[in-house]
Amino acid sequence: MTPATNPATATTGVARPLWKVVQLDLRLQWRYGFYYAAGFSLVLWEVVVLLIPEGLRQVAMPYVIFGDSVIIGFFFIAGAVFFEKGERTLFALLSTPVRFRHYLTGKLATPGLLSLVAAVVLAVHALASPGDSLGVVTVKAVTVVVAVVLATLLFLLCGLITAAPFPSMTDWMIPSTMVIAAMNVPLLSYSGLIDHPVFYLLPTQGSLLLLGSAFDQVALSAWQVVYAVAYPLAWIAGLVLLARRVFDRYVVAKEGSA
Repeated sequence: MTPATNPATATTGVARPLWKVVQLDLRLQWRYGFYYAAGFSLVLWEVVVLLIPEGLRQVAMPYVIFGDSVIIGFFFIAGAVFFEKGERTLFALLSTPVRFRHYLTGKLATPGLLSLVAAVVLAVHALASPGDSLGVVTVKAVTVVVAVVLATLLFLLCGLITAAPFPSMTDWMIPSTMVIAAMNVPLLSYSGLIDHPVFYLLPTQGSLLLLGSAFDQVALSAWQVVYAVAYPLAWIAGLVLLARRVFDRYVVAKEGSA
């Protein structure tokens, strides 16, 4: 008979390594200057948004959030992986009780929260339309949060997966532009330049539709709302599995052979 597991002990066993990863990430991100870069980018976009005529801010906001807040994590997580490889802090983690699930959760949580805060700060300028009730504004805010979280996780996972095989950021930069370009293709459909159902195969299409809906630019049907949430989630689940394979192959295996 399997002994009963104390829930409090189990929770502590999971939370403690995760908290240590989060603490390490926060220290490293501060040391690497990520927060200065994020703050500078946010201030720059704040100025741009304030320069946009008030009547056009809702039109521009999905492009601003998608083009800055959700993408910035792609470069942050890749940069963190390369810095950790260089300082061998990543390899040191392999000899601790920290497991891949702790490492990945910490890696997604800290830059993900940074992207979400930046998006919310920018969204405040254009979220409410004249006549909107508090309930409508709340629904719009939740829609922005869901869109940003889903898109940010997609970009973060793509950044981690693509960075792991490369020895340096210089080697990674050119291949990474192809990933960024592919993830931004739905902008062609959202902007109306090219409209085709094939764009729905790309996972970032859903987040763009949600952002457009939150800022009164797109009216979504029920199936589009389900698609915009469920399809990116399916991609995120697949990318998590792929991230584990890539981590084992290009980080754990290389450390074992070093």
